[in-house]
Amino acid sequence: MPSETPPTQAPKDPFAALRYKDFRSYLGMRFFFTFAYQAQAVIISFYIYSLTHNKFDLALIGLFEAIPAVSIALYGGYVADKSEKRKMLLAISGLVLFASGVMFLVTMKHMEPYLHKGWIIPTLFFMIFLNGLARAFYGPATFTIYAHSIPKELFPNGSTWSSSSWQTAAILGPAAGGLIYGYYGITPAFIVIIFFQLVSIAIIYFLKPYPPVFIPKANIWKSLSEGIDFVVKSKILIWAMSLDLFSVFFGGAVALLPVFAHDILKVGSQGLGIMRAMSSLGAVLTMLAMARFSPMGRPWRNLLIAVTGFGVSIICFGISRSFYLSLFFLFTEGAFDSISVIIRGTIMQLLTPENMRGRVSAVNSMFIGSSNEIGAFESGTAATLMGTVPSVVFGGGMTLLIVTITYLKTKKLIPLSLAEIQSP
Repeated sequence: MPSETPPTQAPKDPFAALRYKDFRSYLGMRFFFTFAYQAQAVIISFYIYSLTHNKFDLALIGLFEAIPAVSIALYGGYVADKSEKRKMLLAISGLVLFASGVMFLVTMKHMEPYLHKGWIIPTLFFMIFLNGLARAFYGPATFTIYAHSIPKELFPNGSTWSSSSWQTAAILGPAAGGLIYGYYGITPAFIVIIFFQLVSIAIIYFLKPYPPVFIPKANIWKSLSEGIDFVVKSKILIWAMSLDLFSVFFGGAVALLPVFAHDILKVGSQGLGIMRAMSSLGAVLTMLAMARFSPMGRPWRNLLIAVTGFGVSIICFGISRSFYLSLFFLFTEGAFDSISVIIRGTIMQLLTPENMRGRVSAVNSMFIGSSNEIGAFESGTAATLMGTVPSVVFGGGMTLLIVTITYLKTKKLIPLSLAEIQSP
């Protein structure tokens, strides 16, 4: 339970969740970690592409992160349920800091006389693999901390602020990373990244302990299967996760932004940072509006509308040849995606039992948490085979097809309110 009792709030207070100290600490930790992580993703993808000019390398970036994140996600959820979360997050953040430190060293110009060029790309890919390993544990641990930071009735409001914080970091991180890299070089960019990681670790250090919520009574395989069984038996959870997985798998164009920035729109790393930030800008502005105007009145209907808008925005972005028009469609893509993030996050928090949050979050990570990386592999591979623009248009079209199939299979969920969805 939360550690403090705030003053009585109005039922529709948009700042209700922020009045809890534990929740504010959670937001701060997540903001600084995400800022560093997103900035690093931008500069590493552009750096690798600028060295190799190989679109398939962009696919491999996603694959190297997704493989460990997906393959041990269930075990990460199991560990999160039975472990103290603060110590777990310190260990995870330490691993990410180590990976960033190695990337910082191998990309320094001063290291060129001491490091063979043939080792730079393999070393970067191995550090990306370590980041994926850390992510398999990070998501389930933070999911549990969130659930204990505010009362259950504030989960919809908290989900909005949590997603807004993440998206704000995802705006500032890529923009700062791209601009610093473009004007000052990759070394100063990594200095900023490492600084923000240290701030996140400091916040984690001062968090209160979050003891285990699950004491294993069966063997590990049975415990893991409980999380899978719960999700599979919940029709709305399995359809929500599947919708996100396949829409992002086909519709995610983020992995190809270095190609658009370098070869098509010719705006360099500065433009790439702005492009990466624009999607998150659309998301955070929409989420701030959603704090006041909730999309949870008819959540499943609104989710299908949002994913449809996401697919249309991807198609329009792929066709555009204007930098500013491309920014607009990235903005709308982020806006529609943010609505679906709020809806899915709220539904999952409300339907998940207390003693299964880590394992259910791990299943969610297998579907959603790594969908961007798996989608990056698909995008890079498709771009290599059919060309950059056709692959993006194809992906957006597949997203619309997936929404149509989901609509036909889940018509009964469309008119339901959030209260009706929660009912057994």
